[in-house]
Amino acid sequence: MNVACIDFEGVLVPEIWISLAERTGIDDLKLTTRDIPDYDELMGHRLGIMDKRGLRYKELLAAATDLEPLPGAADFLAWLRAEFQVAIISDTFHELARPLVAKLGYPVILCHRLEIDADDRIVGYHIRQPDPKRCAVKAFQSLTYRVIATGDSYNDISMLSQADHGMLFCPSENVVRDHPHIPVARSYEDLRAMFSAAAAA
Repeated sequence: MNVACIDFEGVLVPEIWISLAERTGIDDLKLTTRDIPDYDELMGHRLGIMDKRGLRYKELLAAATDLEPLPGAADFLAWLRAEFQVAIISDTFHELARPLVAKLGYPVILCHRLEIDADDRIVGYHIRQPDPKRCAVKAFQSLTYRVIATGDSYNDISMLSQADHGMLFCPSENVVRDHPHIPVARSYEDLRAMFSAAAAA
């Protein structure tokens, strides 16, 4: 039995923090794991900006809620769920993912939690476990599933490397340059073909 483990932002939906950057005009919030591989460093950068600018959780949630799945994402996910067991493995947060997951028909998603105080300030976050994407793949493999995985960024590399088959989806050129051994899909049509080929291998 094959399990598909897929990233969320950049694969199925736009980047939530880029949406917030565009709504607020704060370009420094456009940085993602494509730019800063260390997730704790990236989140420290983001939360520092939010605190300095007086931004609250409600602004970030609004940025997430207003987004729609990427064009073609819903159809691709529907096909994937018909052919595979599917788990979305993400470094986003349940509080932000909820409205977008609803727009995709409530697939399974494993991600993190935000810590929000009584004044609606984001004061911290709780990672599900160290190296959570790789650990999720290893957990499925321990149940004798074959894992086929896709993601778009540096924080997906450990998941793709651990999987039985891993591929990048529309990554930035620096990610491709740093990981030339990982095959790349440039469209959902490409990704569908690569999943089918991996399942048949």
